[in-house]
Amino acid sequence: MKTDILFVHPNASKVIYQDLAKKNSAIEPPIWAGMLANSVRGNGFYPEILDAEVLGLNYESCAKVALEFKARVICFVVYGQQPSASSQNMEGAVATAELIKELSSNEFIVFVGGHVAALPQETLEKESCIDAVCQNEGVYTLRDLLQLKKFEDIELSKINGLCFRDQEGNIRTNGPSPIVPKSRLEIDLPGIAWDLLPKFDKYRTAGWHSWSNESQKQPFAALYTSLGCPYKCSFCMINIINRTDVTPGVTSDKSNSFRWWSPDFVIKQFDYFAEQGVTNIKIADELFVLNPNHFLAICKLIIERGYSFNIWAYSRVDTCKPVYLDTLKKAGVNWLGLGIENPDNENRKVIHKEGFKEVSVLNQIDVIRKAGINVGGNYIFGLPFDTEETMKNTLNFALENPTEMANFYSAMAYPGSPLYAQARKDGVELPKTYAGYSQHSYETLNLRNNKLTASEILRFRDFAWDSYHTSEKYLDLMKKKFGNKAYEELNATKKIKLKRRLFEESKTEQVV
Repeated sequence: MKTDILFVHPNASKVIYQDLAKKNSAIEPPIWAGMLANSVRGNGFYPEILDAEVLGLNYESCAKVALEFKARVICFVVYGQQPSASSQNMEGAVATAELIKELSSNEFIVFVGGHVAALPQETLEKESCIDAVCQNEGVYTLRDLLQLKKFEDIELSKINGLCFRDQEGNIRTNGPSPIVPKSRLEIDLPGIAWDLLPKFDKYRTAGWHSWSNESQKQPFAALYTSLGCPYKCSFCMINIINRTDVTPGVTSDKSNSFRWWSPDFVIKQFDYFAEQGVTNIKIADELFVLNPNHFLAICKLIIERGYSFNIWAYSRVDTCKPVYLDTLKKAGVNWLGLGIENPDNENRKVIHKEGFKEVSVLNQIDVIRKAGINVGGNYIFGLPFDTEETMKNTLNFALENPTEMANFYSAMAYPGSPLYAQARKDGVELPKTYAGYSQHSYETLNLRNNKLTASEILRFRDFAWDSYHTSEKYLDLMKKKFGNKAYEELNATKKIKLKRRLFEESKTEQVV
């Protein structure tokens, strides 16, 4: 059987996560690759998926294996464990695409994902190994592309949503392509092609997620029940793949939208997970706890079936109401990731803009925990208003009010976000490498602001992570809740120290 299109999930985990990639970072199923494969298959084409990360393929091995499929189109699906990871995963995608072009010049290579949606023309100007990119989620663009018998300029120019390099080397931007409307999600994005991916036991969840499942990280599955987000946070770029405006420089806050599959459709995927013996599940929605008519209906269907899942999902602090929590817990939602960012309401108002609602962060944490659900607190250091004092206040809040898990980020100007557009306008230094957009790489280059250098902020971020995960208050909490095995795993993770180019180049004293 011929392969019309090969979807490649690249592997740059060693560069992105350094030594954390060996045993600590999660290995998630490439959801978008699976959805796009099912989409084109539903239109009569024959797709395959090559997940280089889960197979442990380096760039050279991935390139050689990719060519064995003899696909008409090789599509690199450049997303990641969170939507913001698209830029960092360009590292492995571009390196692999370059090797494919060196080995064979016949393959038509197209990229889809958040980074190329944000910077379609710039990406093609920079990377000669890429023939074309999708300007948004790419569902209809890829279908139309596969209809072509030859990839010639006159035909490529007719494909909406495509940005491509013509035979003379010029970058040409076609008209916009629509995103899949909610009414057609189940038709045009009918779930994930699990049969084209390795078995679930090859994937592993994050260590903290496994703590509520006797520290068993595998098997592991992930899915979307909704796409997009109705909010317009300045640091976020996830809605850039929804763009239908091809004007250069359009940011994610101009294309915010929220679409969801019906609960009856979603429950079939959970049925499949249960049949396959999967209990660890990530609901990858940017905001699962948003529309109660959607997420509560899904939870009730899971409860009716009596499944015993270990689920984690995302919520905003101001969308998670106490009345929802009992149903969420009964459905197996053992973790809720909260976008706290900054615990001060006045500062949160700056970054959340018109989507801001005043709530007590501490009260929300307490209510969620009393319902038996673990909290993952997400904090950001180095936002435009931050000073050394405000960063210390954020860390002190986290130390005094520990959650079962906490992520600490440095503010990053992800392409497609309002922060990125502002940084370019202000002439702020941005990463020169794709790995520079990773929070954990040697090349990390986060944003500076008017009060602090990028190095000072990143030093504080690393200091905050160490301080939190060595604090007696946090360690007592997690040991009592999850036992010695989880405690030992955390201690092993703490021994891994990240190397940072910024620290080697900077003479800035450590911020404490």
